[in-house]
Parts: sequence; structure tokens; C-alpha cells
Amino acid sequence: MMLSNNLSYKEATYSATAIRKDIPNSPTIGHLKNLKATAEHIFQPIRDFFGVPIKVTSGYRSQELNDLIGGSSTSQHSHGQALDLDADVFGGLTNAQIFAFIDERLVFDQMIWEFGDNKNPDWVHVSYRTDGKNRGEKLIAYKKDGKTKYKHK
Repeated sequence: MMLSNNLSYKEATYSATAIRKDIPNSPTIGHLKNLKATAEHIFQPIRDFFGVPIKVTSGYRSQELNDLIGGSSTSQHSHGQALDLDADVFGGLTNAQIFAFIDERLVFDQMIWEFGDNKNPDWVHVSYRTDGKNRGEKLIAYKKDGKTKYKHK
């Protein structure tokens, strides 16, 4: 099943951890609706504009999976509203270019420059809400004293 022209259900729900730990990672119908909207409003416009593959390193996460990996208790991944994107996997595009494109051209709820350096994040976390309450919030994730912290970009 395809969520958008270039993003499959399998790509957006795949988790090596869930497979290894035998944890179910299937979205509800509501979560699937959110995931499809995120694919159509975020992933596909990026893919269409740049014309190169983009890796989803984390998409939907069941609550059990999210808890196991130490995700935020309010993670939008567990509602099918977030994708972690990494263009560096395939080359030809940088994560900084993805971040800038989303910022300049798309409606989004939250976008996080995940670690990396000032020139390029390691990946881009981006979320989208179907209820129209998209905040356009931009953050930078960094480590301090072994903990992930966030500051506004």
C-alpha cells in the first residue's frame, strides 16, 4: 500500500527494533489517516521538488515501541503525524536542504534540526497535523550532560 506516490506503508512503519523485539507496530485507522496526510503534505512535495530518494528513518511508532526506544511520551510518531527524514543515506541532497525547503514552502507542525552541526543536521524530524493546528515550530536538538535538549531555531 502506498501512502503517497513515493512513500510506502512498509517504509513508514518499518522498525528493526520492533521486528527484533517482536513488538506490534501497526497503526490504527486514525493513525493511518494521519500518516497518509503527513506523507502527502510533507514527504511527497519534498520528493517531487528534488526528484531524489529520501529515507524515512522513523515513521509510525506504536506506543509500546516508542516507550521501548525512549521516545517522548507525547511523540507525534505514535499518532502517525511525524517522519524522520534523512537524505544523506542516498546522496545528492542534504538534510539542510530538506529543512530549508520545508521551512520555506510547506505547512508543518514541528520541525527539528536533529543534532549534526551548524551546516547539516543528522536528520530532520517533521510533523503535520490534520486538524489544521500546525504551529510551524522550528527547533534544534542537541546533547547536554548526556540528555537531549531543544532550543528554538
